[in-house]
Amino acid sequence: MASLKELRNRIASVKATQKITRAMQMVAASKLRRAQAAAEAARPYSERMATVLGNLAGSVAGRDDAPKLLAGTGSDQRHLLLVATAERGLCGAFNTSIARLARERAEELIRDGKEVQILCVGKKGHDILKREFAAHIIDLIDLRAVKRVGFADADTIGKRVLTLFDEETFDVCTIFYAEFKSVISQVPTARQLVPAEVPTGDDVPELDTGDAIYEYEPDEDAILADLLPRNVSVQVFRALLENAASEMGAKMTAMDNATRNAGEMIDGLTLTYNRTRQAMITKELIEIISGAEAL
Repeated sequence: MASLKELRNRIASVKATQKITRAMQMVAASKLRRAQAAAEAARPYSERMATVLGNLAGSVAGRDDAPKLLAGTGSDQRHLLLVATAERGLCGAFNTSIARLARERAEELIRDGKEVQILCVGKKGHDILKREFAAHIIDLIDLRAVKRVGFADADTIGKRVLTLFDEETFDVCTIFYAEFKSVISQVPTARQLVPAEVPTGDDVPELDTGDAIYEYEPDEDAILADLLPRNVSVQVFRALLENAASEMGAKMTAMDNATRNAGEMIDGLTLTYNRTRQAMITKELIEIISGAEAL
């Protein structure tokens, strides 16, 4: 049985840990509001760009000279998995859920005889995936020095993907991230970046233009040549913002659970301490009384 001193030290240690987890929970809650607002603000722009691309894609669909970013290379043998996770831990299953989805996709593609390459954005995803897919990881993009993700950071990643595509490194690129739903719900998501995944046919939503009639200038080909590369960066930016909000939500939940668990542990240790102290006092009293009666 632990001594009273050991129990006091253990209680003090758990209380110190509880203060840290409570502080981290409050910090995550503060950052969550800003990250959630940024993620929600980016969604309409990303969705509207997909709508515009869907409307423009109809005019070039089926043509031999259609942009490769839209039509693809004609093959799906080589795949690039862009796995976006957090740079730090202490956020529950946030990182592992994204890495698990990417791992399942990689295993499925390898079973089908496809070539798989992985580009990691975030140290935690890289640490998880390198255990099984070290030979398939081509690089790690480290964003630990970035305090607040901006479009410039996403554009750098998007240009890296486009450079690899121009070098014919891959045929299909898919990004993996967590879509923010609520503080307790972050859904691991896979979205195809190249070729661009745009709605076609009856799935294309109509643009709400009222009674106005719009004509595109310059022509569709010139607009697509500019929008398709930008769409890659926009989708990466949206994924990074969704990840930032999801990470703070997951961290807030994890730290709240840790704080409550620490409280329960303190209660249990305090009860044990009191019982041990009471037992020692009772033992001493019995020894004193037994000694007095012996005299």
